[in-house]
Amino acid sequence: MTKFNTQLIHGGNSEDPTTGAVSTPIYRASTFHQRVLGGHPKWEYSRTGNPTRAALEKLMAQLEEGVAGFAFASGSAAIATVFAMYSRGDHFIVGKDVYGGTFRLINQVLKRFGMTFTIVDTRDLAAIEAAIQDNTVAIYFETPTNPLLQITDIRAVTALARRHHLRTIVDNTFATPYNQQPLTLGADVVVHSATKYLAGHSDVVAGVAVTNDPAIADQLAFLQNSLGATLGPDDSWLVQRGIKTLAARMRIHEENAAAVVDFLQGDAHVAKIYYPGLADFPGHDIAAKQMRGFGAMIAFELRAGLDTKQFVEHLHLIDLAESLGGIESLIEVPAVMTHGSIPRAVRLRDGISDELIRLSVGIEDATDIIADLKQALGQLD
Repeated sequence: MTKFNTQLIHGGNSEDPTTGAVSTPIYRASTFHQRVLGGHPKWEYSRTGNPTRAALEKLMAQLEEGVAGFAFASGSAAIATVFAMYSRGDHFIVGKDVYGGTFRLINQVLKRFGMTFTIVDTRDLAAIEAAIQDNTVAIYFETPTNPLLQITDIRAVTALARRHHLRTIVDNTFATPYNQQPLTLGADVVVHSATKYLAGHSDVVAGVAVTNDPAIADQLAFLQNSLGATLGPDDSWLVQRGIKTLAARMRIHEENAAAVVDFLQGDAHVAKIYYPGLADFPGHDIAAKQMRGFGAMIAFELRAGLDTKQFVEHLHLIDLAESLGGIESLIEVPAVMTHGSIPRAVRLRDGISDELIRLSVGIEDATDIIADLKQALGQLD
């Protein structure tokens, strides 16, 4: 079996069987000629299946070591489709530190359909077990989390889930399969916002779900076709193109992140740093065990009383933007931006302070990133 970094480039349908093209063609067709009435053609309608999307889905299944992958119009669409496998009355345990849009989906959409949710700290196995009800069907969590980079022991949670006949769904967006493969640690489904590190260039919105369970794969295939939030062929091609350089990009991302963390540790404006690569960070040992690297997402808090708005608006190189995982460095204030839909009291209870900053470290020269941070922090004096 080829190594992971080789699969990034040669996995999936990396060569067109018709022409030998080494880049999967973009099949913009909405429908396909069927030569036999009532037959079972491989391609019939692009919502049901498209050759360009299928190449991406096969590649993602290989990278996550699953049996099937599914590509969607966004990460949120992937998450919503996974939850659509379940029904009114089903109960879920959800990690307390997840993307704000996931909370929005839960609280403003799924609850209206009669699903119920208990939010717990999934780092606490006793808390998970205490939250299990007779109608609990699955545990959903991120690791590392958004935005506090909290680390959950995937193997421990999935073992607990199996004892109680529950499924485990892991959002692997921050880590990517380059650093972590939840299915190999016992998870049933892994989801990604492929918009982020997988595509890597801030030029496409996409989502992916992968499973290692054929029964779940059948459900997701049915729901993907029925709900129709599929990824178009052009965007599928862009994600595949981005994946080819994932390993090369991640190496630089992580080298830069380590340099930025080292700088932040010595800056008096910074009160606290959240980064799994720090030896004293809670969960560091677990991250070192289940991840190949610590990623390039950093969160840090300014000292109480310092003006986050003044800081982020004085950055010149680093873009103030709601996303992550692009080649350019991106920064945001979760309380105002990505997690703004969460009530302030809930945010503060869960550790998302008004002074919290989330930084996605890009692949620019590290000295330029650090210089930009330094001059913007200097505006706070």
